Amino acid sequence: MLRTSLLRAAAPRATLVRSLPVPAVQQRQAHAISNPTLANIEKRWEGMPPQEQADLWMALRDRMKANWAELTLLEKKAAYYIAFGAHGPRAATPPGEGWKVAGYTALGVGISLAVFVAIRMFAKGSPGTMNKEYQEATNEYLKNQNSDPISGVSSENYQGKGMVQSPPKKKE
Repeated sequence: MLRTSLLRAAAPRATLVRSLPVPAVQQRQAHAISNPTLANIEKRWEGMPPQEQADLWMALRDRMKANWAELTLLEKKAAYYIAFGAHGPRAATPPGEGWKVAGYTALGVGISLAVFVAIRMFAKGSPGTMNKEYQEATNEYLKNQNSDPISGVSSENYQGKGMVQSPPKKKE
């Protein structure tokens, strides 16, 4: 009994909420932006404070939501420049930047070459396995083990060099 009375009490509120009119999409009538605000925007945009840039962009965005035929020529130019103009990441590179990049690249390559030469100067000779005699012995070992009998060193009529890739060992 208590349960049904609670449901009856809640029912009128639910129908009241459902019956409220849903407002249509709010349309904000943005007024035209003054010409002095938009004049020379290409030269002034980079120097404007970020808050002023954001306010101007929001005002232009509100204007563009309406019929574009109602936009003034300055508003269209400003909107285009703000969206696609040569500012921020699309700005032209400063003069001499290419030479600076080339110089730093050459410096990096030069330092790398110096480190490579220094390491090679103090390095020991090649390992003992990098001589013809050792690699021929490796070929014999692979043949005895019947390694890769289809196309490798152990196959019939094998014509390749096998593991041999180095010159003979230097005589000391």
